[in-house]
Amino acid sequence: MPAIKSILYENRPCNTLPDLWHALYNSYNSAMNRPVDIRFLNKIPQVTFIKWLAFSKQEFRDAIAKCSSSSALGPDHISWRHLKTLFSSNLCLEKIVNVADACINLEF
Repeated sequence: MPAIKSILYENRPCNTLPDLWHALYNSYNSAMNRPVDIRFLNKIPQVTFIKWLAFSKQEFRDAIAKCSSSSALGPDHISWRHLKTLFSSNLCLEKIVNVADACINLEF
């Protein structure tokens, strides 16, 4: 949105925080307690279910190989260098691939 435009509510600009709050509150609650006809959802065609393929260890290795070992630490203070070292162990790599697969299977 251009800087010269402002949020309007009832054709008046919301120039203060209380005005903005009032506009958002009234807009959000305007549909409260109104009946909703959800039958339109039945007209939406169903898509075919697609099963995700499981991760492979090689796919995971290829993905982390592309990450810079000198990248900045995240909030957990773990760098890509640490993860690459950790996942050089076949057992650790197998566990993280299992977690990734479980996340996909659980749709998490």
